[in-house]
Amino acid sequence: MAIIGQDIAQAKKHLERGELVAIPTETVYGLAGNALDPVAIASIFETKNRPSFDPLIIHVSSIHEAMRYVADFPEKLKELGKAFWPGPLTLLLPKNDSIPDLVTSGLDRVAVRVPDHELTLSLLRSLDFPLSAPSANPFGYISPTNPQHVEAQLGEKIPFILDGGACRVGLESTIVGMEGSEIVVYRLGGLELSEIENIVGSVRINNHSSSNPQSPGVLESHYAPRTPFILGDLDILVKEYTTLNKNFAVLSFCKRVKGISETKQFVLSESSDIKVAAANLFAAMRLLDESESEVILAELMPDIGLGKAINDRLNRAAAKS
Repeated sequence: MAIIGQDIAQAKKHLERGELVAIPTETVYGLAGNALDPVAIASIFETKNRPSFDPLIIHVSSIHEAMRYVADFPEKLKELGKAFWPGPLTLLLPKNDSIPDLVTSGLDRVAVRVPDHELTLSLLRSLDFPLSAPSANPFGYISPTNPQHVEAQLGEKIPFILDGGACRVGLESTIVGMEGSEIVVYRLGGLELSEIENIVGSVRINNHSSSNPQSPGVLESHYAPRTPFILGDLDILVKEYTTLNKNFAVLSFCKRVKGISETKQFVLSESSDIKVAAANLFAAMRLLDESESEVILAELMPDIGLGKAINDRLNRAAAKS
């Protein structure tokens, strides 16, 4: 079982040995390894059972540190980095030769971000290499937002979990790059589109999901519970599955469903606060996945602000169903 603690020196020791540790960020917990060590990167893929065609994000301590690993930093993307780092923003930048091809799945751009968590920033400042750190969960499953989630899923596979408490944002980072002179959002996430557009103007959202992605986290089926996950109108779905005599659980935005056990439903935000809903999303999906239900019934969020990113995750969770 993994040790859970706040000893940065211990985390550093494991990483310098080429081992993996879980690290906290403001978005989700990451499974971290030396981004310059192909063997450590291969261990991440193996530990997560992650397809090698899905690129990884590297984490650095500052925009200045990011410059060490990229061949070019377009001015518009640099403006975003200056505005939102540390924070839930990942930038796709042309990589230099220091980054192994395994990190980028052979692509010529590397995904880079500066996480907004002081414990992990302190760890990054103590290292002389960046960290590749996809979410610390088996590939395709719900992302972990506290150290106990990591322990339950990967505790037997890694030696140490750096305990930074519950993640504040709870959604993965927004991924942004450029195609020609156009700003492109490849993954909706914890940084709202309006904030990005306030800095660089209008952007294009790439909604294309692919089995050969140009960016991390854009596979069609992803972030999914093991229990079948159905999206729709909850009033209709609850009536239908009650008639079918199914054992179901319910994930709702702000209203409780009458007649459903408290252990079989999760309200993301009773105050209708979309940021609270985002922070609770993955923990709620995980809790309902463990409720021994035959199916999870869920509804989409208001399609504004972070609601767009939540709906992206909900649609990916439902893709297999």
